[in-house]
This record gives sequence, C-alpha cells and structure tokens, in this order.
Amino acid sequence: MDRRDFLSCSVATATLAAFDAVASTPQKKYERVRLTNAFGDPITAASVKAKTNYVFMYPYASTPCFLLNLDTPLKNAATLKTQAGQQYGWSGGVGARNTLVAYSAICAHKLAYPAKEVSFIRFQPEKTKTSEGGMIHCCADHSVYDPAAGARVVSGPAQEPLAIVLIEWDQKTDALYAIGTLGSEKFDDFFKKYDFKLAMEYNGKANARVTAKTTLSELTQYCRNVAQC
Repeated sequence: MDRRDFLSCSVATATLAAFDAVASTPQKKYERVRLTNAFGDPITAASVKAKTNYVFMYPYASTPCFLLNLDTPLKNAATLKTQAGQQYGWSGGVGARNTLVAYSAICAHKLAYPAKEVSFIRFQPEKTKTSEGGMIHCCADHSVYDPAAGARVVSGPAQEPLAIVLIEWDQKTDALYAIGTLGSEKFDDFFKKYDFKLAMEYNGKANARVTAKTTLSELTQYCRNVAQC
C-alpha cells in the first residue's frame, strides 16, 4: 500500500469511526465511489458552489442523492430517529470548512425524487411562502427537511429524515467519495413503486450498484424542470 492509499484509508476509517460513535442503528457500507464531472474528472470540495443543488446517483444507478455546500461550518452532532424509533447520529459536514452534506434525494413520505422530466424535491436557499430558507422542500407533499441538522423533518407529513449519504473527504487531494448511508433507506420501496418506469429508463439495470465513480451534476442541468413552491 502506498502513502496515498494509506491516507485515503485513514480518512475513510476516521469518517466511519465518527459515525459509529454516535450511531445506534447500523450504517450501511456500499462501494467507495468517487464524485466526478460529466467528463470523468474528479470533483473537488472547493469546486462545489455554495447553496446550489447538485445531484448524483448512489448507491444504485437510479437512486439520486443531493450534495450541498451550505456555506456554514456544520460541526454539531445531531441525534435523529427513524419512523420505527431507532436512533442514530449525524456528525456534521465534511470538507475544509465542514460545509458539505449529502442526502438521499428520495422523499421519505411518498418517494418523490429528481427525475429527468421534473424534480419536485430540491434544496431551497431562500425563504418562500411555504418554507423557511435553507431547507430541502418536497413540493409533492410539502415535507420539509433541514440539511444543516441531518435532514431532520421540520414540517409536513414525512415521518423520518432523509437518509444520510456518508461522504469521505480526502484532505490531501480535496477529492470526495460516497462510501455508504446512515438512517432509513427507501431504496426497496423506490424500486417497487417506480418499477416499470425505471426498467424502461435504465434498461433493466436500475438497481445495479454504482462502482468506481458517479457523475455530479447541477440539478437544473439534470432535470428539465424543477418545481417551485
């Protein structure tokens, strides 16, 4: 193992250990996947624009996630709870200033998600008539989540937070990797609800695991329409 591999493994181990210290529900490890742009070039934490919606697929080819730079250091741990009553912990943001967070973009209520045609769920940086600014808002059912507190539910019918996507930040290269999830996943329900649509769109490979790398895109580039509410 060379020094770079050792550093990456050390960062990953430290990240997972931090979550283990506060989590009573098991986190789930998936492939370690690097975030890249559309050309396959590595994304750096410094290149992620503040208060902008980014989307990437993880841990499956069809399951979208948000990456957000909230532009505020997030170092305070939060204790969260699934609908089944299981507690788990969120240890804050990653990156040089601890401002980056990532969550599943599948709403915890009725599974609205960013599709190519339209996204009814997005991060809303400014205050609107229906939600405070700085929140993830699902316009399909008006569930509102706080990305600065582990995506806990602020209002609406959702009964549990969005699943956290664990992000590893390599301090030496500023690279970002998705390495697992924490909290209540909705993937099985998602595959069942959208089975026909996903089968057509992904040629039967919607539940193929993402490996090696995944493309990070701005939501407005990935979706033709982003609902506002």
